[in-house]
Formats: sequence, C-alpha cells, structure tokens
Amino acid sequence: MGKLLVALVTSAFAFVSVLALADDTTRAEPVDQTKTEMEAAKAKAAAMTPEEKAAAKKAKRVERQKQLSQEALDSKPKPAAVGDFGPLGGWPEQKARRDAIEKKRAAKKQMDKGSDQ
Repeated sequence: MGKLLVALVTSAFAFVSVLALADDTTRAEPVDQTKTEMEAAKAKAAAMTPEEKAAAKKAKRVERQKQLSQEALDSKPKPAAVGDFGPLGGWPEQKARRDAIEKKRAAKKQMDKGSDQ
C-alpha cells in the first residue's frame, strides 16, 4: 500500500510540473524590433558631432538629476498639519489647550472658594 501511495504522489507531481511548463504563455519582445532599435540608436550616435554628444550627455544628466531629486522629495515625510499629533507638529497647540483648561479650572476653584465662605 505504501509503494502504491508513493507511486501515485510521484506521478501526480510529474503531471503537475509538466502542466506548469506547458502553460507558459509569456511572450518575449520580438528580437528583430529590438535589434533595429539598437542599430538606429548606434547610427544616430555615430552621426553626432562631439559637441552634440556632450550636449546629449548633459541633457541626460540633468534629466536623471531631476528624476532623482523628485524621488527624494516624494520619499520625505510630510510635515504635520496644525493640530496633528506628530514628532513636532501639534505640540504647541496641545500646550495652549492644556493651559486654557488649567486656567478655567483655576478660575472655577477660585469662584467655588469664594461662594463657600
């Protein structure tokens, strides 16, 4: 019985793996199109003058720098809005509210003391 079970599991595993390989429907980009694009880019680069090449490099560098600085700005944490709880945001407002509440309590105590006498 054990040998039959092992044979069944082994054959099921083989069958599933064959199905997984046969179901591969990913399509690669046509090689001819990629080759022609690369050849066109090489031909364009070969036809450029040294000044044009330098200008193209500079433009690429500037574009890449803008992209990196935009990514850096996007990754920075946003400052807390007024009233939000955060690392620094909201604490002055909290202190002001707390002070106002304490003043009201102190005034109420003074009035209660005055009315008791």
